[in-house]
Amino acid sequence: MARKCFFTGKGPMVGYNVSHANNKTKKRSLPNLRSIRIKLSDGTSMRVKVAASTLRTMKKHA
Repeated sequence: MARKCFFTGKGPMVGYNVSHANNKTKKRSLPNLRSIRIKLSDGTSMRVKVAASTLRTMKKHA
């Protein structure tokens, strides 16, 4: 499974580290993914990767 949030689709971001001398090196910021188990309507469960920010939102609206 990719490094992507199941609900929001948040994935890795790319950018640059920029030094004082303006040298640029590529960097990659990965999302803060957590593995959770969700129950489906037919009674089975499924394990999915969810961003921590999405989990906070889900708790707020639960």
